[in-house]
Amino acid sequence: METMLNVTVNGTIHQYPYGTTYRAIAAEFQENYPHQILLVNRDGKLRELQKAVKRDCSLSMVTAADKPGRQTYERSAILLMLKAFYDVVGREQVEHVRVEFSLSNALFCRARGSFTLDDALLHRIEDRMRELVRQVLPIEKQSVDIEDAAAFLTENGMEDKARLLKYRISSRVNLYTLDGFTDYFYGYMVPDTGYLQWFALELFEDGFILRLPSLEEPEQVGKFTPSMKVFQAMHDAEDRSAAMYISNVGEMDDMIAEGNATQLILAHEALMEKRVGDIAEEIARRKDVRFVMIAGPSSSGKTTFSHRLSTQLMACGLRPHPIATDNYFRNREDTPRDANGQYDFEGLGAMDVEQFNSDMSRLLKGETVDMPTFNFKKGVREYNGEKLTLGDGDVLVIEGIHCLNDEFSHSLPKESKYKIYISCLTTLNIDDHNRIPTTDARLLRRIERDARTRGYGAQATIKMWPSVRRGEEQNIFPYQDSADTVFNSSLIYETALLKPYVQPLLFGVPRGSDEYLEAKRLLKFLDYFLPVPADDVPQTSLMREFVGGGIYKT
Repeated sequence: METMLNVTVNGTIHQYPYGTTYRAIAAEFQENYPHQILLVNRDGKLRELQKAVKRDCSLSMVTAADKPGRQTYERSAILLMLKAFYDVVGREQVEHVRVEFSLSNALFCRARGSFTLDDALLHRIEDRMRELVRQVLPIEKQSVDIEDAAAFLTENGMEDKARLLKYRISSRVNLYTLDGFTDYFYGYMVPDTGYLQWFALELFEDGFILRLPSLEEPEQVGKFTPSMKVFQAMHDAEDRSAAMYISNVGEMDDMIAEGNATQLILAHEALMEKRVGDIAEEIARRKDVRFVMIAGPSSSGKTTFSHRLSTQLMACGLRPHPIATDNYFRNREDTPRDANGQYDFEGLGAMDVEQFNSDMSRLLKGETVDMPTFNFKKGVREYNGEKLTLGDGDVLVIEGIHCLNDEFSHSLPKESKYKIYISCLTTLNIDDHNRIPTTDARLLRRIERDARTRGYGAQATIKMWPSVRRGEEQNIFPYQDSADTVFNSSLIYETALLKPYVQPLLFGVPRGSDEYLEAKRLLKFLDYFLPVPADDVPQTSLMREFVGGGIYKT
């Protein structure tokens, strides 16, 4: 007699035979969802659609408009692109194809080998991708002994992946195969190529881009409107890391395992300090600059960067004065509210723009100005006798969310402002085909800092993260190309540093909570890294803003 299982979907119990695939179950509910179902959440655990139900459970559907679904689509599209690339060019002609970083609804990739990367070649590869999609070929998953997997990857020219497996504790790993092409991927896949309808390949700079849908519109290729300054910063960081023989996590783990963690840390700290010094020298050369305006997304290290930049400005003969734009918040009663009736502290309307411009303009004229302090407990701006006058060589170092938006400093002459966009633009990837999103690096920083300075658990930080990201999309990212320079605050060793701090916090996220899946994904990601000791990190390091113990008050 056939065994029937109780499967609860959207609060209603349905019965299915033992061994029914999640894909078959998802097909029955697809019409209730505006976007394609790509995974299921079974009792708090993500499952691929090709898996089968083997016990009573509760299911919720994960679509291409959900973050795990979007990540699954991207990962599967990379496998499709690689398969087509090798088919068209010939495996023996390819030295490597690297997926380096994301850029405006696309992935920037570079390839090397005995071929010419041009429009004609990319058209042939894209045509091959579409042919594979039309064939609806299965993406097959197999669990392999880790030593056998490492041997296979080495034989097939994937030493970056084989090196990584040396540091895996588990005895088996999952490999994915598409029409004879096998690769190792970190995360889930769609069942077959028929799910991968939306993509495009285009030449871009010294590589190419794989364009993909956005999270908001998953049934069409997203707009490609890249920030060229951010691209250049990430491209330069990628090249610097490769020049130091660390282009993936496996190479970094090798250095740590060989006892060279301190050398790794100090070398990358020196690179960052040189970059800070270069920016200070450029500011000093611009004799009209009186306002250094710094903005960037959450957990970019703005506070420590502004301290270190001030030190370098002093070395250039200037006298920096910090100004916190938070002191120009409107009084609480005058703060606008959002659509939900909550105070909107992140919009430009929350700032007393006219008072800021009046004070800065008077300072620029040489007048003495009473400087405000915002009392966050009372929700009012106060004046406590602090006065400021700008003399020769004085510059204001101003940090705030709106500092790149010229509406915020509309009365100040353009030549008096030097604008800096700072962000943690990580370019270290797990391997050639598995990238690390820059937002993951910032989220890990934020989880640790929130726990240390605010008493928040990881669950609270993960819960508020989408709201933080929406504010950045509205108030920071649109203005990043208006900056005079982009400062990349990412340090190649930082995830290895954060691992022992963040792991216990992530384990504290309750199973079954909305934040559990994200916590579990981050824990799996951290497994790839060997830890480095905080004792080796300089007291002036930007990372001290997140792990504590630095000389700067953060």
